[in-house]
Amino acid sequence: MPDDEGHPERAEIELGTVLSALADPLRRRVVRELAAGPDGEERTCSSFALPVGKATVTHHFRTLREAGLIRQVNRGNSRMATLRRADIERRFPGLLALLTAEDTQDA
Repeated sequence: MPDDEGHPERAEIELGTVLSALADPLRRRVVRELAAGPDGEERTCSSFALPVGKATVTHHFRTLREAGLIRQVNRGNSRMATLRRADIERRFPGLLALLTAEDTQDA
């Protein structure tokens, strides 16, 4: 059962939901950027400079959170996002490597 913030437990993270969340290129970009950073790095949603309005940014991060790809925590007046690297690797080994490889192939 997801916690009060909508984060599913590791065992509840489902492949279909993850793939659906990653179908959007902006959400893939967020996950790739987090995967490229150090483990446990926290970033504000605005630090990704997504080319969409605030409501759409909120939607994208909620989708990633509810899929189990990120964890969000409140820090004062901002929300910080971290990649759930260990949970993703345990549930779907190699998925993050595929996403980061996609980034290098697109360049």
